[in-house]
Amino acid sequence: MSENKSKLLRNMIKDIAIVRHPVSVCVPVNYEVVMSVRAEGTGILSYQWFTENEQEVIGGTQADLKVKAQQNQLYVCRVNDQFCNCVFSDWVRVKVLDIVKPGMPRAWQGEPHIVLSPQSQKVKVGHRVTLRCAAFGSPAPHYQWYRNGLPLQDKNSETFELEQTTADDGGTYLCSVSNVLEERWTEAVDIRIVTTDELHPPTPTATDKVALLIGNLNYAHHPGLLAPTMDVHELGNLLQQLGFRVVSLIDLTKEDMKAAIDKFLDLLDRGVYGLFYYAGHGYEHSGRNYLVAVDAPQPYRPDNCVCVQRIMLRMQEKQTALSVVLLDTCRKWYNKTCAASEIMALGPSGNTVYGYATCEDAEAFEVQDGGKSTGIFTKYLNKHILENRKVTHVLEQVSEDLGLDPLVTGKQAVEIKHTLKEPRSLTDRIRTTGHTRELHLRDTCWRQANALPGKTRLSFPCGVKVEVSFSALFSNVLVVFGTVKNTGPKTQDCSVTLSSKPSLEDIFSGPGSSEVDSLIHISSGTGSPDCVLRLCSLQKLQGSLVINVDLHYTHVDSKLRLKESQQKDIGRPLVASWGLYKKQHTGAAKMLDAAPTRSLDNVSSSKSPVQQTLDYQCRPFTRKAEVIAARSKEPEENDENEHWK
Repeated sequence: MSENKSKLLRNMIKDIAIVRHPVSVCVPVNYEVVMSVRAEGTGILSYQWFTENEQEVIGGTQADLKVKAQQNQLYVCRVNDQFCNCVFSDWVRVKVLDIVKPGMPRAWQGEPHIVLSPQSQKVKVGHRVTLRCAAFGSPAPHYQWYRNGLPLQDKNSETFELEQTTADDGGTYLCSVSNVLEERWTEAVDIRIVTTDELHPPTPTATDKVALLIGNLNYAHHPGLLAPTMDVHELGNLLQQLGFRVVSLIDLTKEDMKAAIDKFLDLLDRGVYGLFYYAGHGYEHSGRNYLVAVDAPQPYRPDNCVCVQRIMLRMQEKQTALSVVLLDTCRKWYNKTCAASEIMALGPSGNTVYGYATCEDAEAFEVQDGGKSTGIFTKYLNKHILENRKVTHVLEQVSEDLGLDPLVTGKQAVEIKHTLKEPRSLTDRIRTTGHTRELHLRDTCWRQANALPGKTRLSFPCGVKVEVSFSALFSNVLVVFGTVKNTGPKTQDCSVTLSSKPSLEDIFSGPGSSEVDSLIHISSGTGSPDCVLRLCSLQKLQGSLVINVDLHYTHVDSKLRLKESQQKDIGRPLVASWGLYKKQHTGAAKMLDAAPTRSLDNVSSSKSPVQQTLDYQCRPFTRKAEVIAARSKEPEENDENEHWK
């Protein structure tokens, strides 16, 4: 009878059946997830949740399990009845994306919410391409990738990969993200299969780099300056580190400037980077900038100066790859009663950069910085010029630094104008392929302007040997060193004096000579020479330069002070070899003249030479141009429209 009752009871017990399994989800970190299981069976059912390592979830004994999602985790639920029967639910995954995505709906119901979208790419043939998509969803979303609007078979995961691309793999891709609540789509992206050159565009290069630096400081009729000496010297050294062929010239007359600029333009060619720098007095007139030569009269007119815009136009005609003009000079207007006209637009060749030390109708300043004279613009230019950045970005940094300098706040602000169409930098490499002949010609010409005489030893009859060596302070300033190397058996108290024929003026004998002396000491390379001779304005030299070496000594026996002399012909050193004095009378040089003007009434300077000297010694000092004032109307001129001949 008991057996029959047991059989009847067993027939009455229902098997446990799970009617709703928990579902996988994908949620943000720390999101509270509720997983639910629903089951049917006989009597009271009990529940126990487990993690993937078969560990019981503490407190997980209900049909609903609430957890704070902190890491990816698998869960399963066991359902028991009172008759020792059990059944397990499906395994589910709680996936956590630690992504902060703005725009997450506050009342999120579990519909797909895309937080990571694929990005367009350029991929080389044969290389791997990877696209990624990620979305929150409860239930966890399903992914389907499409190419050109067609579903891709077996591409159903968050990440889409092609191991080795072919030309046929290019196209438009997107991903569909869906669950039982909704379907969402990513934005379409393009996969472009490219060659190596398209993937990595070549860095711009130059066929050569040429720079002309001019500094005017010793003016015949205007206040002198100090800073151009150090500014030109330091900038020249930095540009040489960047691979530029540098010609640096100090104190040029108008004719000197025209001849030097004309020779500089001869060095430019297609693909060359050309840089022109000027430090000295200058001004602005009718939208054009003028550079004041050291021999400009007081007062002066535009035809006593050199027009910058003409230089730039000539540079562009050479089809340079980059043309840079840097002006550390004032831009006070020539006539304040006349509004400045617009600078005539240059040709559409592009890659032209102007860097002005100051803005229109303003002055530029030089200061004493740690005992060294410097133009404030050039001070910050030298600080940043070696940086591997687009040239306009370098000038922008110079502008920012100068703007923070308390000495010129509200007085001076850098102005930059450019037509760059490529990311050109002064640090770009030089690539001479296909331009070797032009490079050889430029190299020969440049070396002429920088060729130094060789070191030599002179033997005097008395047995003394004197070494004569040379250094270039600038391309038109030669420094000669005389050093006693060996004394004779009958000589003592030997000394050397040097002179030249023809005699060349030492322009550095005035204020600021201590700075020049320090430069000479660094460049001597001979320790402490017995005599130093500075030979300036070599551009005016028309024949050979002869160095006179006078040896003074005391004869040991007679005690008489004696002198012996020798001469050394060193030819035409440095820029003298260019024969610039010849160019000053050619028609080509005349093209750099400012346009002819109608005569203006002269107004004498209100400052005496003594007062100018006092002003010159003050710091900070402005590179202010003392210009002519017009009593009549502005001259009717438009020299920018004249044709070059």
